Amino acid sequence: MKNQQFAVIGLGQFGEAIARSLSQKGAQVMAIDAKHDRVDYISSEVTYAVALDATDKKALASQNIQDFDAVVISIGENFENLLLCAVNLIELGVSRIIARAKGNANKLILQRLGIKEIFQPEFEVGAVVAERLLNPSLLSFMKMPDGYAIAEITPPIKIIGKNLNEISMIKNYNINLITIKRISPSTKEGEPGTMHITGVPQADTIIIDHDQLVVFGREKDLKKFIEVNS
Repeated sequence: MKNQQFAVIGLGQFGEAIARSLSQKGAQVMAIDAKHDRVDYISSEVTYAVALDATDKKALASQNIQDFDAVVISIGENFENLLLCAVNLIELGVSRIIARAKGNANKLILQRLGIKEIFQPEFEVGAVVAERLLNPSLLSFMKMPDGYAIAEITPPIKIIGKNLNEISMIKNYNINLITIKRISPSTKEGEPGTMHITGVPQADTIIIDHDQLVVFGREKDLKKFIEVNS
């Protein structure tokens, strides 16, 4: 990711979080907002931070915005400004645009503009919170098209101590185990252990307490797996 360049326009709560996360993962990030205080706040954590009006096509062009791998529009306060920004990016030839939408009406308008990647943080966060309330075993949850989901779960009690061949996730539950996050013991007393990815799980891998399982499948199958084994 270190050679990839991203621009994030709109540095509210979500835009700031996206810019910071991309930067922490090694990407080159330009953070853009019309408000100087927001730009100043994040300037030390990204590659570039620029105060400009994203509804001004010339201002965007001056930053060579069309050369970035992707541009995220996270303007949440004014949908008209978001639309103007999106039109500018399209006209400047930005290859990949990811835009924030508040509500389905905004999403439909963005889709009509030709923007294919749209995120709705309020809806997505609400869905995750609801799923975690209903299923305490869920640590994280991402909905996918056609009723599928990727979830990170604590192992249900009945599978702890069993190997993957015994559990037979695909055969018995029609879900795939992508990987396992496992905590290794700390070398220093009183300090927490370190989380590691085990890689591609093998048939003889034994599930232990405190593992975190990253799984993929239909939502109904994931819920069945948790319920049957809890």
